[in-house]
Parts: sequence; structure tokens; C-alpha cells
Amino acid sequence: MDLLHVSLSTILTAPLLAQQTAFLLDGATGILLGVVISCLLIATGAGQILRRQPDSSVNPAIVQAFIRRVRAWWLMTAILAVTFTIPSPVATVILFFLISFWALREFITLTPTRLGDHRTLFWVFFILTPAQYVLVAMGQSQYELFSILIPVYGFLFIAARIAVAGDYKRFLERIAKIQAGLYICVYSLSYAPALLYLTDWTDPEYSTKSTAGLLFYFLLVAQLSDLLHFVCSRLLGKNVIAPNINASRTWEGFFAGTGVTAVVGAMLSLTGATPFNPWQSAVMSIVIAVMGAAGSMAMSAIKRDRGVQDYGTLVEGHAGVLDRIDAICFAAPVFFHLTRYYFTTASGG
Repeated sequence: MDLLHVSLSTILTAPLLAQQTAFLLDGATGILLGVVISCLLIATGAGQILRRQPDSSVNPAIVQAFIRRVRAWWLMTAILAVTFTIPSPVATVILFFLISFWALREFITLTPTRLGDHRTLFWVFFILTPAQYVLVAMGQSQYELFSILIPVYGFLFIAARIAVAGDYKRFLERIAKIQAGLYICVYSLSYAPALLYLTDWTDPEYSTKSTAGLLFYFLLVAQLSDLLHFVCSRLLGKNVIAPNINASRTWEGFFAGTGVTAVVGAMLSLTGATPFNPWQSAVMSIVIAVMGAAGSMAMSAIKRDRGVQDYGTLVEGHAGVLDRIDAICFAAPVFFHLTRYYFTTASGG
């Protein structure tokens, strides 16, 4: 028992101690944060000016949607800035766990369940979801486990547990809905804070920098691409991608928004907050923008299927949490694995 206790203590504490010196906000991340705050100030001012122009040629609905998105950015930036100042990535992992928990709640609320599913949902919310984030917080030493916990063991458990409940009506539909919610809201999103533990694959120069910058870069590009797709579709859009799914997303807006995102991503690499050079950052930004657009479309399809406009209203006047993180959920695992591969290749691993 003593040996087991020592082993568990080592696994739990070693990654955290190794990260404390690297996780504090460094100069490059501080510059990136300053740029974001400056842009938010400009966007806030522009939104207020447009709102007070009664004769403006811009659709008032677009202005209100823009203002809501900017407010959501302010909230996200403030929360992340506070968690980034704590000399341990655990605080950020806990933040994303809470976001996942609430997003999963919104998802399950829209998907009808039967009495036989309630005990399965207990396991999903209070066992599988916390376990996923505990493994993430244990660092890259547990990568092999946290990368398969939900899509392998979790999915098999959900199917078996619902079957044991003895209710066979709409069995496939019920397990698919719970599995989809767990995969999108928990598993995929958990790859965002997992970025904080990628320093084992960095070169000596980058390993001295803050991994908070890498996460902040990803979140910034993901949210910016979502905003640019929306704005460009409104201003330039003619050919709607899928009218029955999301009438506000067009091919012109998609390509224009992705292109602008790539340019901004290349510029962000100059801050030094990421290990990528400008062209690598541009490619990564394109990947994030494409996956984010796919996430927005997929989640819109689910809302149309359920006959709702938003997933929830956590904050009065705003959409639900899942409405704000749909792009992040789809982009996070892809960006994580590409970045991990980059680090592994750079270190010759």
C-alpha cells in the first residue's frame, strides 16, 4: 500500500510541479493579451457607435449579434486572464471542466431521455466527466489513457449501462445522443486545457516559455474565425452553404473569413507566444477556422433537429455556453494532435 501511495503521489504531483515555473504569464503571452484587450476596446467602441446610428446601413440585428459576441469575448478573456495568473495549470483545467459540465447539461436538456437513462447520466456527469479532466491534469504521462477513456471505455459503458436498465425503446437513439454529448462537450473540449501540458515535446528554447500563450492563441483564433465567418457571410455572402441548417453561413463568408483568419494567425506568431513561424501559424489558423466552421454547422444542425434557436441562456441576453464554444469543441482535438506532432517532430521524438 505504501508503494502504491508513493506511485500515485508521484503521478499526481510531478506534472504539476514541472509546470509551475512555465505556466506563469510570460512577456510574449502578456503582449498577446494586451493585443486582444486593445482589439476588444476598439470592437466595443465600434459596436456602440453603430448602435447609436439610427440611419446606419448596417442591419441592427447584425449589430446586436456583434455586440453580444464582443461581450462574450470580454467575459472569456477576463476569466482566462485570472486563471493564467495562477502558477499551476490546474485552475484552467478546473475552469474547462466546469464549462464542459454546463455545456453537457445544455446538450442533454435538449435530448429527451427516459427513466432508464438517469443512472447512466449520473455516471456520465459525475464519474466520466471528472475522470477525463483528472487525467488531463495529470499531464502527458496519462495521454494514452485520457485520449481513449471516453471514446472507448465510456462509450462501451454507456451502451451496457442503458441495456442493463432494461428499457429497449429507442435504444440506439438514446445511447447515440448521450455519447454525442459526452464526446463533443467533454472529450473534445478537454483537449484545449491539455495544450498546457505539451512542454515535454518542445525544443529547449520554447520550453522556457508559458504554455498559457499556446492555449490563448488557440482560443483567440477559434473565436476570431467564428466571428469573421459570421461577419463576412453577412457582408459578402450570396451562396448559403446549407439553408436548412444555418441560413447565415455562406461559402463567400467561409472562404473570406478563413483567409483573414490565416493572415491574423500569421501576425500573431510575431508575438512569440507560440512555437510556430508565420506560415506555420497561418496553416494552423486555417485548420482551426475550418474545424470551427464545421463545429458551428454541426451544432446548428442539432438545434434545428430539436427545434430551438439556442442551447441555453446562462447569461441574460446571450445564447447558451454551447453556442459559444461549438467552434472550440471541434477544433481543439485536431489542433492538439497537430501541435503535439509538431513538438514531437521538432524534438526528434
